[in-house]
Amino acid sequence: MDGSNAVSVTGTLPHGSFDWHAINWRKVLRSVRRLQMRIAEAMRQGRRGKVHALRRILTRSLSAAYWAVRRVTENQGKKTPGVDGSIWSTPEAKQEAARSIQTGRYTPLP
Repeated sequence: MDGSNAVSVTGTLPHGSFDWHAINWRKVLRSVRRLQMRIAEAMRQGRRGKVHALRRILTRSLSAAYWAVRRVTENQGKKTPGVDGSIWSTPEAKQEAARSIQTGRYTPLP
């Protein structure tokens, strides 16, 4: 990704300002898809431990959290609140949602 908003290999953002619109979505998607493909390949090979480890990496990655928030906030129902009543409409709200998903603080209501 470019300059100030690059998600590093460890899945963290550099300190300072953040611009949701400057994220390189192609790299985010590539990162998520690569992990998904590795999980599928490990599953085909019957390597359950590897599947578990890769799944943990995927669910805790910042790229996966960003991709999930983007898919929810940029679809046809983006103005419809979920069961928790929240709508992530601003870039700051989207970033906070991705961070809370990544760290495990966000728990959706049943």
